[in-house]
Amino acid sequence: MSEPILLSARALDFYYGPVRALSNICLDVPARCITALIGPSGCGKSTFLRCLNRMNDLIPGARAEGSLTFHGREIYARGVDVTALRRRIGMVFQKPNLFPMSIYDNVAYGPRLHGVRSRAALDETVERSLRSAAIWEEVKNRLRRPALGLSGGQQQRLCIARALAVEPEVLLLDEATSALDPLSTARIETLLGELKTRYTLVLVTHNMQQAARVSDRTAFFLNGELVETGSTDRIFSMPRDRRTEAYLTGHFG
Repeated sequence: MSEPILLSARALDFYYGPVRALSNICLDVPARCITALIGPSGCGKSTFLRCLNRMNDLIPGARAEGSLTFHGREIYARGVDVTALRRRIGMVFQKPNLFPMSIYDNVAYGPRLHGVRSRAALDETVERSLRSAAIWEEVKNRLRRPALGLSGGQQQRLCIARALAVEPEVLLLDEATSALDPLSTARIETLLGELKTRYTLVLVTHNMQQAARVSDRTAFFLNGELVETGSTDRIFSMPRDRRTEAYLTGHFG
């Protein structure tokens, strides 16, 4: 593997109260690649994704056991600054979750929260982030208009811009295109291919064709376990586990 390992899970278990949602997950996420997490609903892929920036901390009774590291440091260690972690590992959700404010203020929100006050610096960050999310040309003349007036596909790209504004290393996408039309989905898939040259992306998707199109590596989850992982080409052409083959060929899920 040419790229260094950025995130690594070893014997990771995760619980919602007494219910074990993940069991003995061992998975490496290389830098500057797109890793797709696939599997049927309820298999644990979104739970694993949310472990990576500790979004599950917001759920009472949730806890992790085992090892999960970022740059070799334990994500769940005592004393970890979770706010700083989430700045480095951003997240985009299934449905656009924009704030009821202008396009500009949505993108500037994160930098302001982290202490950026200079108008020139904010202007530069907003433009750079919107360009990176391939939406600058569509919104540059209406930055002060409400973000909620954008189309669904534009709103999702704006969410990506907002995540990029705090300069993360990793971008997590939880079914980020599932609510979009095919044209908007195609635009975001193209965008992801451009972003992976600068960021590490981890994508949860139910769309097998999407995983095959955009990802470099694929991990198949089933019943809270990681069945197998490898290059996307290999997983889709020569799966080593019969359960993976059965899922990919539509026999369940």
